[in-house]
Amino acid sequence: MVEAAGENGRLRVIGAEAKRIKREALGVPDRVKHQQRVAVPVQRRTPEADTRQRVYQYRCYPSPTQAEQLIKTFGACRWAYNEGLALRDKAWREHRVTLGFAESCRALTGWRNAGGTRWLQEVSSTVLQQALRHLDAAFGRFFKGSGRQPKRKKKGRSRDSATYVRTGFRWVEDPERPGTGLISLAKQSGPLRIRWSRPLPAGVRPVKLTVSRDRAGRFFLSVLVEERIEPLPPVFLRDGDGPKAVGLDLGLAALVTLDDGEKVDHPRLLKKYGAKLADLQRSLHRKQRGSRNRERARQEIARLYALIGDVRRDALDRLTTRLVRENQVLVVENLSIASLVRSPEGKNHRRKAGLNRSILDASWSTLLRMLQYKCAWYGRTLVLVDRFFPSTRRCSACGTNGPKLDLAVRGWSCGGCGAEHDRDVNAARNLRHEGIRMYELVASALPAGRAMPSMIRASEMPDAVPTA
Repeated sequence: MVEAAGENGRLRVIGAEAKRIKREALGVPDRVKHQQRVAVPVQRRTPEADTRQRVYQYRCYPSPTQAEQLIKTFGACRWAYNEGLALRDKAWREHRVTLGFAESCRALTGWRNAGGTRWLQEVSSTVLQQALRHLDAAFGRFFKGSGRQPKRKKKGRSRDSATYVRTGFRWVEDPERPGTGLISLAKQSGPLRIRWSRPLPAGVRPVKLTVSRDRAGRFFLSVLVEERIEPLPPVFLRDGDGPKAVGLDLGLAALVTLDDGEKVDHPRLLKKYGAKLADLQRSLHRKQRGSRNRERARQEIARLYALIGDVRRDALDRLTTRLVRENQVLVVENLSIASLVRSPEGKNHRRKAGLNRSILDASWSTLLRMLQYKCAWYGRTLVLVDRFFPSTRRCSACGTNGPKLDLAVRGWSCGGCGAEHDRDVNAARNLRHEGIRMYELVASALPAGRAMPSMIRASEMPDAVPTA
């Protein structure tokens, strides 16, 4: 037995003994193909030069036969993921042996040929391998400290999805309507019926497909392509003195407040549909578990939540696209949303719970994510100001710091110059001034010919974090 120190000083088995344990105790066969060749690590496919990976999502309407086969595929992917997780967990806990993606795929071959799990042959092997690859990526994030330990997927709780690589689908582009065409998945005889809400880039073959089903029973097709996204033309001020910048203050009274005084209303969708959701939830709990009436009530709730999510994403998508098109530099506070929505404690836990619900309804994290990737696509710069920057209580006219303000205070007067300020507009103006300062610091330090980065963080600039 050959042992080596692993993580946290724990021993792990390697070498010939590890191969024996994998073969005899875990049922993982040795590598048969190309035994004389040296194992070469799998090289990730790199995109072509000046291209970006982009996902287009479409609604699809499979036939009853196709829907049945897709549901079976979702279950097989979930089973393979859980079985691979159990195998890797058993290998480490009982034998101190580590398994990777290659060993999991060899074990998958045995599962597909076993008598009790021969039904796995009704599903494409490439789809099941992708489920194991997702498991391997989850372990990679966990070991790097950027993710949690992988957990088992549960039917009805986890997202139903299946990923098809290029060998698992057939794509035929329509010559009369470039960017649209026929997509046929493995183990299915006919093409999917897809609602082409917008075309794919003409002449580009999809790299990967993901078919998913939400809790409302709707099927979606996500198409990953590599395309060249042309940046938007630069936007400068009318006098030509610097790029056009905008300060964005995220809030709850108004979803976004711009430094010019414009306020984008908070849709408050959970409040709008709160009464209907409560009525449907009460109706659900009156139904008997396992009955068809309970399932119909659950689907009605899922459809309402799907409506809320669709309306919210559409509003945020339109807003962020408009902001990116109209401005060259976008400045926003780098909020710690996870800390803001921590579980309420103490006497005012009901008030804190309502505040958390409003923050989650506003979906600030989705808004920031959209601004981040759209700025990277279209040649804009997103500046993230430090969260401890006193944007609310600093006077945007004279720069004097005032006292801390309660959330209920929506306006205040500066004690230094006497200027009257709206709380959110003043914060947006201060964010814009600080963002321009950080932008100019980075621009002055860049070598000649280098383009501005798509994102500037205050945490990466020690001299850009001001004291309160």
